Amino acid sequence: MTEFLTAPNPIRTVLIANRGEIACRIIRSCQRLGLRSVAVHSEADANAPHVRLADRAICIGPAPSTESYLNIPRIIAAAREGSADAIHPGYGFLSENAGFVRAVEEAGLVFVGPSAEAVARMGSKIEARRIADAAGVPTVPGFEGLGADGKPASMEELVEAAERIGYPIMVKANSGGGGRGMRRVLAPEGLETAIASARQEAGASFGDETVFLEKLVTAPRHLEVQVFGDGMGGALHFYERDCSAQRNHQKVIEEAPAPNLPSSVRKALVESALNLTRAMGYSGAGTVEYIMEAGGSEPWFLEMNTRLQVEHPVTEEICGVDLVALQLRQAAGLALGIAQEQIVPRGHAIEVRLNAERPEAGFLPATGRFARVAAPKELRFETGVETGSDVGSQYDSMLAKLIAHGPDRETARRRLVDGLERLEMLGVGTNQAFLADCLRASAFVRGEVTTSFLNETFPEDWSPDPAHLLRLRGAAALHVALSGGDDPRTRPDGFRVLRGRRPARTGMLVADDYGEAELVLETAPSPAVRQGEEREDLTEAAEAARAISEPGPAGSTVHAVLDGLTVAARVTPLAEARLGGAGAGGSEGQIAAPLTGRITAIHVSEGQSVCAGAPLMEMEAMKLVHSLASPFDGVVRKVTGGEGDTVQAKAILIEIEEVV
Repeated sequence: MTEFLTAPNPIRTVLIANRGEIACRIIRSCQRLGLRSVAVHSEADANAPHVRLADRAICIGPAPSTESYLNIPRIIAAAREGSADAIHPGYGFLSENAGFVRAVEEAGLVFVGPSAEAVARMGSKIEARRIADAAGVPTVPGFEGLGADGKPASMEELVEAAERIGYPIMVKANSGGGGRGMRRVLAPEGLETAIASARQEAGASFGDETVFLEKLVTAPRHLEVQVFGDGMGGALHFYERDCSAQRNHQKVIEEAPAPNLPSSVRKALVESALNLTRAMGYSGAGTVEYIMEAGGSEPWFLEMNTRLQVEHPVTEEICGVDLVALQLRQAAGLALGIAQEQIVPRGHAIEVRLNAERPEAGFLPATGRFARVAAPKELRFETGVETGSDVGSQYDSMLAKLIAHGPDRETARRRLVDGLERLEMLGVGTNQAFLADCLRASAFVRGEVTTSFLNETFPEDWSPDPAHLLRLRGAAALHVALSGGDDPRTRPDGFRVLRGRRPARTGMLVADDYGEAELVLETAPSPAVRQGEEREDLTEAAEAARAISEPGPAGSTVHAVLDGLTVAARVTPLAEARLGGAGAGGSEGQIAAPLTGRITAIHVSEGQSVCAGAPLMEMEAMKLVHSLASPFDGVVRKVTGGEGDTVQAKAILIEIEEVV
């Protein structure tokens, strides 16, 4: 702490302009350095872990991010109220907003990150390409998206450029990231629609509708280099990461170092990244991203992220550094205390991103409350949620990250698979079991992942193993059947196999995240479950599964996890379920909300005729837009709700009468 007090830019207190796991991560580094931390939060995040972890917390507005985490005046006011000397932006939100950097500096505060100029120059992908070209860094062949007058190119100019480049083409937004404003175009007839769609999404997400074109490399490796500039033309690198496992341009798994990368390519990669960093006179942590054809030897520059990356923990694990601490030291004007020759990678690290989503349902976002969160102690678990945390639809779906390090890649991989199988995140649907299957896939085991990995590994989409799901459903049913006189709500530690407490054979209806199933549960002589002709012994499942009950308005929901697969199940005796009759469900012509979210656009009105596949409505949740389409030719008979309304999952929004 004394060192920071006497630094050229003294820092005593740091405000973290973010939320979730990254806010918690930064606060922990502040604690290790003896610095006070101030958390900001929206009204929706009043009970979030980062709020309690900080030395002080200040509410900055309602749930919508535009009124809280993206509201620059409120964040600056919170910094003054909390007597902060510096602001760390984390990633996402305002982390790459040059206007925010200027506002922080104009307020007399220290911005923990690069200069506003660097943020602005790299924030424009078109400008970044120009800088890279000037620094001798090879870029993907493309068209900058500007006409002869320097203004955004017209549709005609973009079409002509695409013909020159040759198909397939990637349409990309000039600003922002995260896969938004990006569209693949395989043939000329799809170009204009893709450009219009990308412009609309980019304008809504980043306030900049400018797009440009690049040659589409259909199945490349996605590589990146962690750099750190001193602001005076000097730079360090912390080696590379491989982030090729992606879905819709969103990274899913990251690792360091990149597997099966020839030493000559690694050398070219880090030298290229250093050349760009030095050419900019860059200051602080940054990431230079590349794509490279599988089996190729020439990395092509994509962009530079002027912030900490989500995947920074794998670099920290192999290099033995705290990148947040280095950011804070540099912001204070202190020497980093590390030279390039001291940065020696050791072993291998792999990270998975745990998201609130349902992979078996097209990765729809999930919401709810966590009944229990518990991670293996021996792995690094970066989380923004805990037992009792609520997950809504207002923010990004990423909840946590699980990271494993080992002396070699295979050891790290096995440790991470084991960790995912033992991780407990009960109550909200996550991609946990899907991630474990990704790590077990043969292409990943061989270290031969490209950006097409997920499509090739799960060509018919992902779904849980039926036998595994049957065991888990049986374990949930067994939990209910054997609860006996014990109140399941008071049992936080799973269940025990108790015999003789219930009939040896019971019919159960289990309704869970994956559907509905009628099971025959046997409790004697040993626990087992039947579904149709399938029979599974539950002895091991009963010992391995963890299950707890959460009271609900009409009974209890059993949250259970077995080897990383989780369910939130309503278990009802079959006779009782049949007596009550089938629940009300929508007809084929009733279009229901696929998730809880906000209606952002309504494309039809009552009485309007529509064709099969015609867009009806758009919803937004967790920063993603979901389109609802007509299932058949028909006439719209009813439209419920209006633009801006928040609706619950399964609510009927539109009713259509089929025209035969």
